[in-house]
Amino acid sequence: MSARDDDESVLPAKIPADVAKSDQVLGPLTARQTAILATAALLLYGGYWASRSFMAPLAYLVLVAPVAVVVTVAAVGRRDGIGMDQLLLAAARFHRTPKRRVPAPEGVPPLPAVTPAPWKAQASRPPAPLHLPCRSIAPTGMLDLAADGQAALAACSTLNFHLRTGGEQQALTAAFARWLNSLTGPTQILVRAHRLDATPLIDEVAQTAPALPHPALERAALAHAAFLGDLAAERDLLTRHVLLVAREPTPSGAARAGHRIAEATRALEAAEITVSALDADTTAETLRLAADPDAAPLAGA
Repeated sequence: MSARDDDESVLPAKIPADVAKSDQVLGPLTARQTAILATAALLLYGGYWASRSFMAPLAYLVLVAPVAVVVTVAAVGRRDGIGMDQLLLAAARFHRTPKRRVPAPEGVPPLPAVTPAPWKAQASRPPAPLHLPCRSIAPTGMLDLAADGQAALAACSTLNFHLRTGGEQQALTAAFARWLNSLTGPTQILVRAHRLDATPLIDEVAQTAPALPHPALERAALAHAAFLGDLAAERDLLTRHVLLVAREPTPSGAARAGHRIAEATRALEAAEITVSALDADTTAETLRLAADPDAAPLAGA
């Protein structure tokens, strides 16, 4: 094999379809599935012993067969990689959760006593206080998640993987895999797409065009600025923002979360990815834009 063929070849890497899949303890059943089916079986068997004096076994079997089928489907069934029992619990929590929330940390006061009785009767369910997962932002940019611990945010650069040779792709993949294998806590890679304001870039190209050393370069720069202006007017330009979130589940894990961001900065440097920890102002602006993507960036942010 020549050096060029070796450079263009890429070794395949096997990645499990579900790295977070629960262990199977009884045949194909996980511990949670086994517990659900065993509990249902004991309850149905107890019901049989309680009713066997006045109900025939066949009649009891016909009566509980739909219940057994529903419990089995809920315990074993999956949708989009999530168990049906978890989806049912999530649906129940969503149904009981108030749909209207307002920023009122002191609580939502009741209607005044002077409110007429007919108005109180027509009033719908009052809104509930909005409890955000982030309680505060430290001066270092660390997020205080209350009972969920501490989290640190960092912005990551991107690279064009497909333009690299086979050997370069293999080296980048190996460096990224080493970082994944070194993780010691919950880590999230968040890729957000948001609208791009091309006005600053267009203005910069138009202002610097007259300083170019040749008239042809100036005309090309102005034409490119005009092209960008037409593109921004005709389409919604989007850009990607890649965030790395390192969370420590303990309330005193701020130092550890920051250390993990520093470790990611060193490890991902081998994969040609620049990791920049966010300070307090940038973190607050990132959370603001995540809550309201259509909001305009603050001046100086």
